[in-house]
Amino acid sequence: MKHIFKQGSNPEQPVLLLLHGTGGTERDLLPLADLIAPMASVLGVRGNVSENGMPRFFRRLAEGVFDEPDLIARTHELNAFLDAAAVEYGFDRSNIVAVGYSNGANIAASLLFHDAQSLKGAILHHAMVPLRSIELPNLTGTSVFMASGSNDPIVPRAESEELGQLLTDAGAEVELLWENNGHQLTASEAQAAAAWFHRHF
Repeated sequence: MKHIFKQGSNPEQPVLLLLHGTGGTERDLLPLADLIAPMASVLGVRGNVSENGMPRFFRRLAEGVFDEPDLIARTHELNAFLDAAAVEYGFDRSNIVAVGYSNGANIAASLLFHDAQSLKGAILHHAMVPLRSIELPNLTGTSVFMASGSNDPIVPRAESEELGQLLTDAGAEVELLWENNGHQLTASEAQAAAAWFHRHF
């Protein structure tokens, strides 16, 4: 997978896995990573799917309707890539926190749905429930921050609440921030994510 790795000055901190929204690149969330944990190593990844020339992490059939077989395959592909990247760059595979926005947050959530060992934690900006057809693993010890907009035209409030509840029921420690905004990633939710990260890591 096309990616960028930046070695941080504090190897004890989790590696931040940056997962962009539709049409983004592996560099889109670098400023967000600098805000959340400026001393952490960063692994920015570009999605392998193209939708009308826009990179995505998995296919969709329509707005908010995911191609589930492709989502499952791409989730396993990303998980395997993380295994290989940990070896290539010499970081602790068990010490990764995903930072995802929109499509990137959805595949980060899918990693958690499929494999409790895939991520130590996750920051999910404007995420949806990736799948409803699988039983979640035991996510005890996994910390998740969710930021959602009460006026988000793409992710209904009930969707965010359901995702938070599914993760909580699986044992994850979930903090859900609501803002009176739409689907955009705001500065205030980024600052809240940074504060959450410093409390947990």
